Amino acid sequence: MDIGMIGLGRMGANMAARLKRGGHRVAGFDPGAAARQAASEAHGLETFDSLAALVAAQPAPRTLWLMVPAGAVVDATLEALGPLLQAGDVVVDGGNSNYQDSQRRATRCREAGVHFLDCGTSGGVWGLAEGYSLMVGGDAQACERLRPLFETLAPAPERGWGRVGPSGAGHFAKMIHNGIEYGMMQAYAEGFAIMQRKESLALDLPQVAEIWRHGSVVRSWLLDLAADALQDNPALDGIAPFVADSGEGRWTVAEAIELDVAAPVITLSLLERLRSREKDSFADKMLAALRDRFGGHGVKRE
Repeated sequence: MDIGMIGLGRMGANMAARLKRGGHRVAGFDPGAAARQAASEAHGLETFDSLAALVAAQPAPRTLWLMVPAGAVVDATLEALGPLLQAGDVVVDGGNSNYQDSQRRATRCREAGVHFLDCGTSGGVWGLAEGYSLMVGGDAQACERLRPLFETLAPAPERGWGRVGPSGAGHFAKMIHNGIEYGMMQAYAEGFAIMQRKESLALDLPQVAEIWRHGSVVRSWLLDLAADALQDNPALDGIAPFVADSGEGRWTVAEAIELDVAAPVITLSLLERLRSREKDSFADKMLAALRDRFGGHGVKRE
């Protein structure tokens, strides 16, 4: 199949490369000349310096896959694509968009006769070699038409991907996936922190992680990554205790509140990420002041 990849950051370029290796004809566009050059040199991708040129090079009906930042960039890209597309073309958003935005975009594309699929994509930088987990939302016939692409990108043709529902369902499933990921990562982080603090036992954290990787009920790919990180840097020297979030954890918590579903683990893991960014916590200062006021516990001065 022919496919135009829009957005040649690391993940977009890797996905394009996996498709190319699978026998598909892939061309790409990125507004950054450096990204285009890197994708061309690393993977031999044909690239174009404009959306118009990329679209013109694709045979109809076209398939265009977006790997661009969520939010305004997706809308701007779709706006620019609008006059270039024809009825029957398919646009896939493989980024981490909000599912409600995807529903809105699908409606707008449908009015123009263009199919819009929202594809939650998991696999990170390892996807090129291991394959991607793909959660697809949108029209069933359009999804079936792109089956060869999904089968190539997935770990295997028969597993790791599927149409999970109508428009928005793919990005909703990915949102929940990332919320769960927040909780799992937080649990691993806290467990290793407790072991690291128990100095009297002098636990070998890389060894423990490696033991857990085989046969234990907490084994997972995240644990594999934790074991690798600890093996390379047991004390995690040089890593700042600052944890960013992409927004999907926030959306998951907001959705849980809206649906009256208790999600304390995911919620607290998100709050811990926010807390990690506080260099000068007013809340902690207030707690110390209150303890001193009611109990005379004293205050540690800066």
